[in-house]
Amino acid sequence: MAERPVSYGDAGVDLDAAERSVDLIGERVRATHGPEVLGGIGGFGGLFRFDTAAWDDPVLVSSSDGVGTKVELARRLGRLDGVGHDLVGMVVDDLVAVGARPLFMNDYLAVGRLDPDRVADLVGGIADACGLAGCALVGGETAEHPGLLEPDAFDVAGFAVGVVERDALLGPDRVRDGDVLVALPSSGLHANGFSLVRHIVEGFDLTADHGLDRPLGDVLLTPTRVHTPDVLAVLDTVGVGEGGVHAACHVTGGGLPGNLPRVLPAGVGAVVDPSSWTWPPVFTWLAAHGPVAEAEMWRTFNCGVGMVLVVAADAVEAALATLAGRGVDAWVAGHVEADAAEPFRLA
Repeated sequence: MAERPVSYGDAGVDLDAAERSVDLIGERVRATHGPEVLGGIGGFGGLFRFDTAAWDDPVLVSSSDGVGTKVELARRLGRLDGVGHDLVGMVVDDLVAVGARPLFMNDYLAVGRLDPDRVADLVGGIADACGLAGCALVGGETAEHPGLLEPDAFDVAGFAVGVVERDALLGPDRVRDGDVLVALPSSGLHANGFSLVRHIVEGFDLTADHGLDRPLGDVLLTPTRVHTPDVLAVLDTVGVGEGGVHAACHVTGGGLPGNLPRVLPAGVGAVVDPSSWTWPPVFTWLAAHGPVAEAEMWRTFNCGVGMVLVVAADAVEAALATLAGRGVDAWVAGHVEADAAEPFRLA
C-alpha cells in the first residue's frame, strides 16, 4: 500500500491559519492607509505613492529595529498587544530623531506555531501604533517556523521609511554651546535592557505588585511611548535651525550616556542634571533588587527619559509650551557645553 502523501501541515505549517490571520488584521491595517497607499494589502510589495511635488529637496530616511527579549516576558504573560507599540516606537522614533516624518512601515513576525488570534494581537498593535505615529503599515511577513521556534515562541522586527527636507535635518552640525536639553518622559522601560530585567526578576511572581502600584509584569510590559507626533509638533512650532531645535536623541540601548553623544559634535559635551527629575519607580525597584550599580543603570536603561531635544535657549519656552499643550510633562534636563573633557557627564 502506498504511503499517505505528506503535506505542509504535517511539517507543522498551517496555511489555513495564515489565511485567517490576514483576515483578522486586515481592517486594522487598512485603517493606517491614506490615499498614498496603492493596492491595499496582500500583494508582493507594499505600494506607496510619494508626492515629490510637495517637497523641495526631500531626503528619505530608513530605520529598522526589534523589541529584543521583552518579547519573552510578553509571551510568558500572554500580553501581546503592547508589543506592537514597542516595535513602532523603537523604529519611528529613530526616524524623527533626524527630523523625519514617518511615511510607511513593514513588519516581520516569526512564530513557532501560527495562532490567528495571537497574530491579530501582535500585528493589530503594530497597526494601531502606526496610526498614532502617522505612518502607514503597507506590508509585512508572518512566518511559521516549526522545529526552529517553540510553539508559543515568537520574535518581531520592523522597518520604516520617513522623509525630511534636506535643510531641516537635525544633527550634530547644528548643536552649539549653550543649547538646552529638553527631556520627554518615557512610559517606563520601553524595549531596552530586558536581558538584565529578566535576570533580575527570575523567580519573582510577575502577577504580584512587590511594592509597585501594579503587578510587576504589567509594569515591565508597559508599552513604549511613541514620541514621534510630539516631536513633530515641536518642530512645526519652533522650527529647525539657529532659533529652534538643533538635534534630537532617542534614548534606547545605552541610555543617556550612550545616546546623547551621538547627536553632539566633537569637543562638545552634554551636562545632565539628575536632580531635574525623579526616576520612575520601576527603575529604583530594579536597582534595589538587582542590585544594580547606579552607573550601570544609567548606561542600560532610559531611567525615565525617552527622548531629548537639543534646543536653542531662546526656543525652550515655546518647546515646553507645545509639549505641555499635548499633555507631555517635559522639562529642562541640562545643557550643552563646548570644550568638554567628555561627551557626557552628570552635573
